[in-house]
Amino acid sequence: MPLSRRVPKRGFRNPFKKQYALVKISQLTRFPEGAVVDMESLQAAGLIGKRAELAKLLGDGQIDKPITVRLHKITRGARKKLEAAGGSGQEIN
Repeated sequence: MPLSRRVPKRGFRNPFKKQYALVKISQLTRFPEGAVVDMESLQAAGLIGKRAELAKLLGDGQIDKPITVRLHKITRGARKKLEAAGGSGQEIN
C-alpha cells in the first residue's frame, strides 16, 4: 500500500506546546508609575485570564511611565520601549 494511504490524514497536535497569554505594552498604561507588573498584577487587572500560566509582552503601542515588568517572555521592541520610558523588563523562568 502506498505511503500516502498509510499516513493519517488529520493534523498533528503537539502536547508540549507552550501557550502564552499576550499583553500589549499599551495595556500597561493603567498601572501607576514605578509599579512592578507580574502575572498576579495582570490577572488582578483582568488583562490575562486566571488560568494563564505563561505571559508574553508585545511591543504594540506606547508607554510613557517607568514601570518594571517581570514576565516569561518580553519582545525586543517592548524591552526598548520600556527602557526608553525609564523602566525595565525582566524575563522569569
